[in-house]
Amino acid sequence: MNNNCDHPKLAQLQSRALVIGGAGAVIFLVGGLFFGREKFFQSYLYAFLFWNGLGLGCLSALMLHHMVEGRWGFMIQRILEAGTRMIPVMFVVFLPILFIGSRVLYPWMPGGALADSELIHEKAGYLNTGFFTIRSFVYFGVWIGLTFLLNKFSHTLDKSGDQRLGLRMRWVSGPGLVLYVLTITFASTDWGMSLEPEWFSTIYGPLFIVGQGLACLAFSTIILSKIAQDKPHADVMSTDYFHHLGSLMCGFVVLWSYISFSQFLITWSGNLPEEIPWYLNRMSPSLNVVAVLLIVFHFALPMFILMQRRVKRGATALVVMAVWIFVMRTVDVYWIITPAFHPKQLGLHLMDFAALAGFGGLWIYFFVAQLKKYPLLPLNDQRMEMALAKSGNGHSEAVEHA
Repeated sequence: MNNNCDHPKLAQLQSRALVIGGAGAVIFLVGGLFFGREKFFQSYLYAFLFWNGLGLGCLSALMLHHMVEGRWGFMIQRILEAGTRMIPVMFVVFLPILFIGSRVLYPWMPGGALADSELIHEKAGYLNTGFFTIRSFVYFGVWIGLTFLLNKFSHTLDKSGDQRLGLRMRWVSGPGLVLYVLTITFASTDWGMSLEPEWFSTIYGPLFIVGQGLACLAFSTIILSKIAQDKPHADVMSTDYFHHLGSLMCGFVVLWSYISFSQFLITWSGNLPEEIPWYLNRMSPSLNVVAVLLIVFHFALPMFILMQRRVKRGATALVVMAVWIFVMRTVDVYWIITPAFHPKQLGLHLMDFAALAGFGGLWIYFFVAQLKKYPLLPLNDQRMEMALAKSGNGHSEAVEHA
């Protein structure tokens, strides 16, 4: 029987998220009346890219879990599945950008500042409104299709116990990871890189891919910490699972820093006029402070701290690091996106905070609602039973309370 609706910590999280999300949304909507449509959609895009990226990170982690079937993955499988079910919601959120905001945000759109430039005319086969719209629908179609299949197979397995469904999830996840990488690469190019269409980078897509995975791991660790001490997780949880999540976060932090520095080094060493403007637009006293914050608090300190065994095996310390990393992910997305609108300026604005809080609070509210719909641990999944048997944890009692 599913008693997730009675879980006090989830209920508390959901109520707080609703208050924060509602307040942020009201401030954001009222602010749009005062600060204008341009600033409204700039902040809207920033918040959308971050929170939609969290759902996509859950999708990639879920497919990775089904491919490797690691013990850590079963502890957060329901968290990941609930995160993926937010992608259709974010599709609805994206529609105002697609049909209204795109002409305000993207300078290559008809009537934009660069619409008549020679370079944009050369890229017109790709950068045009019709193809942009079609591609956006394709991206969400792929993501929602993968989400539907993985969730359907998982919840059918709960009811039927048909172990062939585990293999089907693996069959979907292999090609799905390839499709995910391709779609994120093009989507980040369309929605992010084309804000500055005269610049390009082949590492831009991987930056989003790794960032989404890191945000997902941090978020999953935070949510797991809230349910780990209660049934059904309490019957099967051990410090090993937090250790695995901490190790993965550490690895993704290093990978993020490697990709970020590689993009900077390649661009700066080439020193080509068509390549360096992106970094020049992000170099000013105020934006340099943000860059230093990312170097220190998104890479150096998290890597050093997460390398400590006692941190990864201590739930409280690891959750502190997860919150830390999650906050720094918002800073990184801000540094990537916002200077496109305010070159060489920090551009920090109330609307950005309001949009992030509004989108985020409502995202988490509906996420928890999705998480409550199904048992917090998979049922009738022999893959999980085998994984837990290897770790010495029983599964039968957990199933009874799921």
